[in-house]
Amino acid sequence: MRIHIGGDHAAYDLKKVLVDHLRGAGHDVVDHGPEAYDAQDDYPVFVLRAAAAVAAEEGSLGVVLGGSGNGEQMAANKVEGIRAALAWAPELAALAREHNEAQVVSIGARFTGEEVAKQIVDTFVATDFTNEPRHARRVGMVTAYEKSGELPALPGASGD
Repeated sequence: MRIHIGGDHAAYDLKKVLVDHLRGAGHDVVDHGPEAYDAQDDYPVFVLRAAAAVAAEEGSLGVVLGGSGNGEQMAANKVEGIRAALAWAPELAALAREHNEAQVVSIGARFTGEEVAKQIVDTFVATDFTNEPRHARRVGMVTAYEKSGELPALPGASGD
C-alpha cells in the first residue's frame, strides 16, 4: 500500500519511527517531511502535501503527525475529498476507517507512545470501510456538502 506521511518538529522522531515501521511492513511510504528537525517549522507545509497526495492517489492512505495531532487533522481535512481522523488508540483508527472511510489518520506525538502509534497505523492500514448503508449514507452527506455547500435535509423535511 502507498502511504503518505508528514508532520512537524514535535513529531519528527515519531515520524521517522513510523516511516521505518511501515516500510518494514512492506508498504511504499512517501515521506513529505520534514527532512530535518527544525523547532520553528510549520506543520501545514508538510501535512497539506501528504493529504493532497492521498487525495490525488486513489487507494493510498495518509498519516499526519504533530504535538497533539489536532492542527494536523484540521489541516488535512481542508484538502478536498479528505476525511482525516485523530486517533490516540487503535480502536479509534479502526472506527475511523470502518465507519467514516477516513483516508488519513492524525497522531499526537506528545500524547502517543511509539508502540501505540505503531498499533494505530497498523490498524488504520489494515481496516476497510464497512460500506454499511448507514455509514455510506453519512459519508455521502459529508461528501455532498463538501462539493455543494448545501446542508443535508432535516429529518421529516418535505423539501417543499
